[in-house]
Order: sequence, then structure tokens, then C-alpha cells
Amino acid sequence: MTTHLLRTLLVAGIGLAWSSTLPAAEAPSGEAGKFKFSTCMGCHGVPGYTNVYPTYHVPRLGGQHPQYVIAALSAYKTGQRSHETMKANASNLSEQDMADIAAFLASFDESDPPAPVRGNPKAGQKKAEACAACHGPDGNSTDPNFPRLAGQYEDYLAKALHDYKSGARKNPIMAGMAAPLSEQDIADLAAFFASRPKGLAGVR
Repeated sequence: MTTHLLRTLLVAGIGLAWSSTLPAAEAPSGEAGKFKFSTCMGCHGVPGYTNVYPTYHVPRLGGQHPQYVIAALSAYKTGQRSHETMKANASNLSEQDMADIAAFLASFDESDPPAPVRGNPKAGQKKAEACAACHGPDGNSTDPNFPRLAGQYEDYLAKALHDYKSGARKNPIMAGMAAPLSEQDIADLAAFFASRPKGLAGVR
């Protein structure tokens, strides 16, 4: 056996031995996520709570797809989404923490009644057809990679669309979708999705 081959086998053996000692990733735990989410309850656990400035409702999260929750938390952590409080809260979360929190939020199976809307849901219904491929015709996406929008607060949805349009949220698909939207389009779309029943719930 050559020295080179022996060295290669030794390195491979050491690598295998080291990798076998690594802890396996734990399955997401909603119970653990409930505890980890406790620091978020001061905003997300208060019905009707609003962001100070600019003023808009803190989003409903109960019943959201876990994959999307993880993606959103990762985006806050990396700065792809700009919100100082959320960035601070997400910055210390591990992948396991995010998965546990997502499992907890996904465990909500009862929706809250839609909040009153100021816009025109009927006008938004036709415009929402362009969103159906990802978010579903009624805002209840069946694809776990895309968020459920049904029952979300109207002003939060409008803020999100404005952020995608301005680039404050970095998402190439949503940037392209939001770019041509007028202020009226945004208001109508937000009103439509916010008014949909059997949607998201507040966290209690």
C-alpha cells in the first residue's frame, strides 16, 4: 500500500469517525417551539397589536406553513427583510429553534374571523387571480413554500407588498409581481386576502 493511499484512508477514516459523533438533527417540536416563542408573545400574542412606526398590525401567524415561517425568520436574520426588532429576535435563533417555532405556529388549526377591511375585496378578487398559482385562489396556499394570506391583516399585507415593490424585502418573484402594482391595486389585493374566511389565527 502506498503512503499516499494510506494517508487518504486515514483521513477518510478520521472524517467518518468524526461525522458519526455529530448529533443528529432533532425533529421539530411544537412544545419546544411554544416555549421559544414566549419572547415573541409581547407583540404576536396581543390581539390587534400594531407596529409603532409605520403603523400596521403585527401579522397573524397561527396556522402558517412551517417552511414559510423558517424562510421568513432566516430572511430577518440575514437582513433580507428589514425590521430591527425582528432582526434582533431572529439573530440568535438556530435552525432548530426556527423549526421548533414553525412547528408550534403550524399547530393552530382554528382560524380567527377576518378583521374588518377598509378596501374593496370585490375589486381585489379579479386582481388576485395572478397570485393564485402560489397563494391559492382564496389565499390558503397548499404549497408549504408559499405563505397563507387568508385572514391576514389588511394593512400588514399592504405593507408587505410595498416592501416587495421598494426592495425592502428581497424576493425576486415578489419583486416582479409587485413592481407594476398601483396604490389602488395594493389596497384592493390586501382587502381581498384579508377578508377571506378560514384563514390565519392569532397566537394565544
